Amino acid sequence: MNDKIKYWLDISDYDLETAEAMLSAGRFLYVGFRCHQAIEKIFKAHLCLSSDEPPPFSPNLSYIAGKSGIDKMLSDDFRDLVTILEPLNIEAR
Repeated sequence: MNDKIKYWLDISDYDLETAEAMLSAGRFLYVGFRCHQAIEKIFKAHLCLSSDEPPPFSPNLSYIAGKSGIDKMLSDDFRDLVTILEPLNIEAR
C-alpha cells in the first residue's frame, strides 16, 4: 500500500474512533461530522488508488465520489447516507 493511501486510511480510522467517542458522550452533531470526515478520507484514499491525481481539498462527498469513480460502486442506502452526512461538515464547523 502506498504511503498516501495509508495516510488517508489511518486518519479515517481515527475519525471513526472519534465519532464513536462522541456517540458515547451524546455529542451527536460531532458524530455526524466525524462520520462525514471518515467517509471523505476513504473516498480520497480510493482516488489515490485509482488515479495519480492528488485528492481535491473539497469536503464535498458527492464530488469526491464522482471524481474517484467510487460513486458507481455505492449502494442506494450508502448514497442516502452520504446525502444525510454531506451538510453536517458545514453545520459542525
